[in-house]
Amino acid sequence: MTDSHNPDDIRETLGLRPVINVSGTMTSLGASIVVPQAVAAMTSILPQFVEVNDLQKKASPVIARLTGGEAGFVTASCSAGISLAVAAAMTGNDLAAIERLPDTTGLKDEVIIQMGHVVSYGAPVDQGIRLAGAKAILVGQATSCYPYHLDGAINERTAAAVFVVSHHTVQYGLVALKKFAEVCHARGVPVIVDAASEYDLRIFLEQGADIALYSSHKFLGGPTGGIVAGAKDFVRNTFLQNMGIGRGMKVGKESILGTIAALEAWEKRDHAGIRERETGYLNLWQQTLAGKPGVTAVIEPDPTHNPLDRLRVTIDPQAAHISAWDLADALAQGSRPVIVRDHEVEHGYFYMDPCNLHPGEEAIVASRLTEELGKARASNAIISTPVENRYTRRMAGLMRWPD
Repeated sequence: MTDSHNPDDIRETLGLRPVINVSGTMTSLGASIVVPQAVAAMTSILPQFVEVNDLQKKASPVIARLTGGEAGFVTASCSAGISLAVAAAMTGNDLAAIERLPDTTGLKDEVIIQMGHVVSYGAPVDQGIRLAGAKAILVGQATSCYPYHLDGAINERTAAAVFVVSHHTVQYGLVALKKFAEVCHARGVPVIVDAASEYDLRIFLEQGADIALYSSHKFLGGPTGGIVAGAKDFVRNTFLQNMGIGRGMKVGKESILGTIAALEAWEKRDHAGIRERETGYLNLWQQTLAGKPGVTAVIEPDPTHNPLDRLRVTIDPQAAHISAWDLADALAQGSRPVIVRDHEVEHGYFYMDPCNLHPGEEAIVASRLTEELGKARASNAIISTPVENRYTRRMAGLMRWPD
């Protein structure tokens, strides 16, 4: 399939592949389509000078209003927010201690996290804790954690507890946030929630988090950044880390103002209309795949209860003449590469996420599905390479970067 040259697509000018993202709000793909309000705000402030701490003061009431927290600020990313909030739990407002980090001598330096929450979002969650100089204390087992595990891990060195909300985490057998916060607060331990990719901006503080962390560049459609929200004193102490380990995580004036604009646009967004449009995309793809040999397509809800469905595409290689991972790789090639959500592809399925499409791209995705499945069916041999080769190939390419 070929498409005409688009002179307005900066990717073509740069020699980059014009990918179509049906994977989701993935940092590796540029996260999301930035809303026009944020683009305009960033453009307006880029040529100007501003006192950045004062600009952060303007962000605070907007963040507070949307999250239900007392205060907030913008940092480099949600990952940065984890490190900064952990640091704040250890140092408080002690400026000397802030400058000493990651040396935690004399400080509480243990941070509790459920083992089933220690996942990778491109880097390990517990590394974000360790970057501040803290020790990550894993409690329970990967698929089983109870309140007594949590309570039994709290001691005089416990500074905080981290709770991760993500489709990557184990979705059963663990302590839910409300109970998690109840146990921690009974022992005087603050709770930090990583809610990077979550749609609901209020529920985590409502359920007991002292600090909630979000990505401004995912569902919000803002520039790359992280949002720190919560109790005023804790937020202030987290902000003070910009005088220490946070210096390397600093955020520009454009990201602060762009995040403010994205949050304000979020309040006015037609959420129901967007969901209706995305549901139409899913129905189109499901209808496209209906009756295709060896293909089962089922619409499934988001596992962390975001108001979003995805299409789970399961492939029987014998009937489809191609494995799920080889189909994912085939879709990712060509003049209009389609990148699917392939985190569990070794189990014979991948997902298609409808939330990051420009108008008309849903039809290109449907066409590419038909094209690649047709090629596979026409093949005399079943296309099924060892799934381990994908990882090896990707790592080899990374180790050759930038060549």
